Amino acid sequence: QVQLVESGGGLVQAGGSLRLSCAASGRFFSINLMGWYRQAPGKQRELVSSITGGGTTNYADDVKGRFTISRDNAKNTVYLQMSSLKPEDTAVYYCNAEIRTGGITLTKYWGQGTQVTVSS
Repeated sequence: QVQLVESGGGLVQAGGSLRLSCAASGRFFSINLMGWYRQAPGKQRELVSSITGGGTTNYADDVKGRFTISRDNAKNTVYLQMSSLKPEDTAVYYCNAEIRTGGITLTKYWGQGTQVTVSS
């Protein structure tokens, strides 16, 4: 059973910083793409950032220059450093990972979500 466990959310004032972590556990062979999504009330879930196993990163336009994604492959963990936070960054943030548990099939797994609230 593969699990993604997130931590690091919370309440912060505008302009502040938070660091999210997401660790994968369980039995699997490898992890391909890892990323962070967010969902604000009344809105669809959207991609915030992603990172390949080789370290290639991708960011949504509205977080470029403020958020930094990284991963520690030895710890099967992905991080999201969020700086210069804005009230519009308020959302539930979800970790996502493409994981190979056997053969060549990649399965997408989701974390339980962590609330990030930015006050003005």
